[in-house]
Amino acid sequence: MKRLCTICARGGSKGVRNKNIRDLLGKPLIAYSIEQAERTKLFDIIAVSSDSKEILNVAGQYGVQELVKRPSHIATDEAPKLPAIQHCVQTVEQNVSIQFDTIVDLDATSPLRYIEDIVGAVELLEKRNANIVLTGTPSRRSPYFNIVEESEDSVHLVLPPASLYARRQDTPPTYDLNASVYVWKRDWLFTSQTLFGKGSQLFVMPPERSIDIDSELDFTVVECLMKQRSEKVGPDNVQGTL
Repeated sequence: MKRLCTICARGGSKGVRNKNIRDLLGKPLIAYSIEQAERTKLFDIIAVSSDSKEILNVAGQYGVQELVKRPSHIATDEAPKLPAIQHCVQTVEQNVSIQFDTIVDLDATSPLRYIEDIVGAVELLEKRNANIVLTGTPSRRSPYFNIVEESEDSVHLVLPPASLYARRQDTPPTYDLNASVYVWKRDWLFTSQTLFGKGSQLFVMPPERSIDIDSELDFTVVECLMKQRSEKVGPDNVQGTL
């Protein structure tokens, strides 16, 4: 079983300037994902994709050998992430003459994940013969009662009317995708048009490991949680143990 880990990190960021290499407790943010991938001991190769030379240089300093320069047309604010992952996989496969079986993408802005989360998501895909595994966390608020849309003359619930359920506790369990870990069968990565449906599985992570940094507030919260974790378990164990 050949496994590739991709970490895709654009240079531009409007919410948090230079967030992928911003210092977080003495390390650039992207370093946490690189080190987590290495400590799983799951991957034949770890690759970082970026349009930024600075990010690629930092990744190289942390031992990444496959540094993939992302073309500008898939590195814009509007560009979806999937083409960047596909480009990274294809580039690495050409470089090393290997076709991988399992592709794992780690979001560089999710440093709170544990190593066990990566291992668990990969095991879920391979043991259940799934096509894709997504990671998520229990919804903080039920979307059956709390997600609304505003039209010109009213506000209405996005999901079925709350009258179908007498209490919040009666609604089906729902989860927020946290974008922390994505695991694909290689063929599914290149042929599927959706992340959902038949053959998809969810790996559930707790809320305290599910924050994706997209704003200064997110960064502050993550930094606070990382400090608390370091004080509790020590700096060598802040990313979990196997």
